[in-house]
Amino acid sequence: MEDVRTDYLFYQSRKKLPFVDYAEGLYIYDTSGKEYLDGCSSAINCNIGHGCTRILQAIAEQSRRTFFAYRTQFENEPAHRLATRLAELAAPGLNRSFFVSSGSEAVEAAMKLARQYFYNKGERSRYQFISRTPSYHGSTLGALSLTSSAQLEVPFRPMLMTHPKIPSPYCYRCPFNEKKYPACGLKCAWYLERVIREQGPDNICAFVMEPVGGASTGAIVAPDEYFKVIQSICKKYGVLLILDEVMTGFGRTGAMFAYEHWDIDVDILVMSKGMSSGYYPMGGILVKESLIEEMLDKGTFAHGHTLAGNPMGCAVSLEVLNVVIEQQLAQNAVKMGKLLKTGLLKLKTQYEIIGDVRGKGLLMAIELVRDRKTKEPFDPELNVNEMLADHAFAGGLIIYPRRPINGLSGDHVMIAPPLTAKRADIEKLLALLDRALAQTTIQLGPLSYSGFNA
Repeated sequence: MEDVRTDYLFYQSRKKLPFVDYAEGLYIYDTSGKEYLDGCSSAINCNIGHGCTRILQAIAEQSRRTFFAYRTQFENEPAHRLATRLAELAAPGLNRSFFVSSGSEAVEAAMKLARQYFYNKGERSRYQFISRTPSYHGSTLGALSLTSSAQLEVPFRPMLMTHPKIPSPYCYRCPFNEKKYPACGLKCAWYLERVIREQGPDNICAFVMEPVGGASTGAIVAPDEYFKVIQSICKKYGVLLILDEVMTGFGRTGAMFAYEHWDIDVDILVMSKGMSSGYYPMGGILVKESLIEEMLDKGTFAHGHTLAGNPMGCAVSLEVLNVVIEQQLAQNAVKMGKLLKTGLLKLKTQYEIIGDVRGKGLLMAIELVRDRKTKEPFDPELNVNEMLADHAFAGGLIIYPRRPINGLSGDHVMIAPPLTAKRADIEKLLALLDRALAQTTIQLGPLSYSGFNA
């Protein structure tokens, strides 16, 4: 490879990274030929793996027609085919699609749609959204106003709308210091009603949540009854329920969409990431038909992007969806997820720094602690999550480090390989993670460990 200047491009830091050469299946190769097992589907989005020939063929076929047609000038067949397929798969009535190019854009679209729905109905005081803390819903200003992760939102708070938050169902670190479920009475769920009443029900537009926690909390899974409580409260006060399934959608948790596990009656479903599996920028919302019809009776949806619903993005997403269905990847996520969780729990018995193992399907995480008994986190300055991720990366495994205590402290890494993973892939992932955990434990000092075979 010819010398390339690397000082003109910036993203987030000065960290030096290898140049990617190509990727295939669960593996990514850099320009030196080193192999990396993609243990987190890159940004937990490459659900069908890398280099899928079916997607490459779909791109080639659509490229012979057009990459782009503006939605106010032309209809395009891929967009209608994708919308039709999603309507067939989603819950009855959840059948109207609006396509954009990213998860943040999709969250923005959901917020604006919810607001316009009430505005057109004459309920114009409903402008507030309730979300959870910690949480992550995107990096654009509207989506960031729903986010509660300090290092991401504090610098921009003067620019953001202020929306109320309720505690996430973070059972490992119960925000109320209550007894374990069910003795806790699901205070974290019932807190939604308290906040609605405090803010005034006539001011609340929607409640926004991830059905399974994403990067901000590390794959937390709420007790089953949590969703019934949340849904009953939303219906009682006429508040819309928006589910952010950017990370959980398209088979990741063992169902096409995570709401299916709990039969949640969702009003607006937010999609991205696995929707196009990284092959093209894509996102969207699925909306109840009743909401759309009432809104369109009063005019148009006052929102849009130049690339919204473009033919190439829709063609790619449609073929990704076909692959997920035909190869039964949601079902594979259940099988491989059980194998992965069993292996992670075994590693927990070997390494005292693992405090918790959690997740659903192939969306898993481990939380790292200084003291397992007290759940005391490591000093944030140690960056233990990054330490583990760096050791894993050096050994040829990619995992996803974040902080679960509102982005300020605590350490977790997400482990979420592509849904095409086979038993041998999971076993290799666990072996590489075992080695990285051992190296991290040694670097941290005299904590008990075992299982490292040099």
